[in-house]
Amino acid sequence: MKRMHRPVNRMIAGVAAAMVLAMTGSAAPAQEATSPPATSTLRPTVTIRVPRTEATPQMIEEAIQRSQARTERLRTTGRPEQFGSEEPFTFDPTR
Repeated sequence: MKRMHRPVNRMIAGVAAAMVLAMTGSAAPAQEATSPPATSTLRPTVTIRVPRTEATPQMIEEAIQRSQARTERLRTTGRPEQFGSEEPFTFDPTR
C-alpha cells in the first residue's frame, strides 16, 4: 500500500515545485522598472451603478394589484395557481 502513495506524493511535490517556480519566474520581470507607463494606455474610469434595494410606492402598489388579481382568479375558477401559469397582468397606476 505504501508503494502506491510514493508516486502520488512525488507527483504532488513536483506539481507544487513547478507552481512555485512559475509564480516566482513570472513575477520577477514585472518588478523591474525599465520605463514609466505611457499615459495613453490608461483606461478611463467607469462608474458602476448600484441597483436600488428599496421598493418604490408604485412597485408596492403593483404587487398588491397582482396579488388581488390572483386571488380573484382563484375565487372565479376554483383552481389554485401553478408555477409558470400566471396570466398576463396589466398594472393600473390610477387604481
